[in-house]
Amino acid sequence: MAAKDLSKIKKAMGPVGLVTPAEAQAGAQAPNPDMEWKVQGGAARIWLGAQNKGLVRPVLLADGFNMGPTDFDWLWEELDGDPFRFLTELRERGQDVVLIGFDERSASILDNARVVTEIILRAIAERQGDQPLTVGGFSMGGLVTRYALAKLETERMDHQTALYLSFDSPHRGASVPISLQAIAHILAPINDAFSRQVNSPASRQLLWRHIETADDQPRVDPLRTEFLRALDRAGGWPQRPRKIGVANGVSDGRRNGIPPGVEALRCTGPYFKDTVLYTQAGGRDRIVAESRGLFGEKDIRTNDFPDIDGAPGGTLESFGILADALKDAGEGVDVAHRIVCFVPSVSAVAVRDVETNDDLYTDINALSPDESELDEFLCSSRATAHSAMTEQLGQWVIDRIAR
Repeated sequence: MAAKDLSKIKKAMGPVGLVTPAEAQAGAQAPNPDMEWKVQGGAARIWLGAQNKGLVRPVLLADGFNMGPTDFDWLWEELDGDPFRFLTELRERGQDVVLIGFDERSASILDNARVVTEIILRAIAERQGDQPLTVGGFSMGGLVTRYALAKLETERMDHQTALYLSFDSPHRGASVPISLQAIAHILAPINDAFSRQVNSPASRQLLWRHIETADDQPRVDPLRTEFLRALDRAGGWPQRPRKIGVANGVSDGRRNGIPPGVEALRCTGPYFKDTVLYTQAGGRDRIVAESRGLFGEKDIRTNDFPDIDGAPGGTLESFGILADALKDAGEGVDVAHRIVCFVPSVSAVAVRDVETNDDLYTDINALSPDESELDEFLCSSRATAHSAMTEQLGQWVIDRIAR
C-alpha cells in the first residue's frame, strides 16, 4: 500500500451512501407543520387535512432506512414531488398527514417501533372524534409499523387502527449485493460510513444475507433471526386492521434488465485499478468481486445464491452511488449497471421468500390473492425505484385510505 496514495484518497473521498448519496439534501423545505410531537427516539410532524381544525382523520406514515435522523424536508419532497403529490392529495381529501421520523433510522427496528407506539397513542389521545387510524410506512417503515401494531395487540392495547399499509417494504427480506457489502468494508480505512451503514442494526435485520467483514461468509445475521422471532412472538402481523401493500417492482416475473454474472463496475485507477464488481449469479464458488489496488488482492465469492440483482422489485442505484463517490475521489470507473433489485416484488407483497430463482421470478399475477399475507396489494406496472411515489401506486393507496 502506498501511504501517500492512501492519504490522498482519504482527503478526497467523502462518505458513500447505500440508499441515497451520503450527503444528498432536499431541494426545498417542507411546508410548516401544524403540530410537532417529540418522543424519545424520534418525532412526528403533522399537517392537517383540508378544513380540519384539529386531528380528525390521522394517517400515520413512518420513514424508512438510512443513516442518521429523519430529514423531514427530504421525506416530504420524496412523497409530494413530481410525478405525484401524494401528501397534498391526502390532505385535500380530508386526511391528516402524520409523518413519523426517527433520531437514528439505522437503529434496530424493535427500538424504532417504540417511537411508532408512542405516536400511535398520542394520535389516539389528541384525535377529535372516533375516526380510526391508518398506520403504515415506506420501506423499513412498513416493518416498524407492522411490528408496533402487532405488539400492541399482544399487549391487549387498542391501537384503534382500521388500515395498515406498507409501501415497498421488505416483508420477506431485502438485498444488497455481497460484492457491495464487501467493498464497503474494504473501503472502511478510507471512510467507514458505507461499512457502518451495512453493519447497522436495521441493515442486519432487513438483509436476507449479510457479511460483517470482507472475509466473512454470507449468512442470515443473528439480528435478523432475533427480529423475525420477535415478530413471530407478536403474531407476525396485526390482526385487527385491514392490511394493504404496494411493490415498486412488476408482478409478472420479468427481469429488471440486469443480467446475472456480468461486470457492473470496473475501476481503472489510480487507486483500485482492475477492481471489478459483478452482478449476482448462481452456482458454487461464484466470484462477485475482485478487489485490487491499495489494499492488495481479494476475491469475494458466494455459493448457491439466486440471480437476485436482476429480480423484479424496487431498485436502488447501489453500484451507481459507489461509482459516483469513487469518481469524485479521482478514481477512474466504468459502470455498466448502476441499479440492483433492493426489495423483490415477492417480498414487498409477501407472497414468496427470496432465496431461489423460482420464488424471485414468480408470476404473481398467476397466484391466488390468498397466497399473500396482505389482504390486498398492487405491483407497479413498470419497474421503478425503491419507494418511488408514482401516480399509479399513490392513487391506489389514497383510494383505500379515503374510502
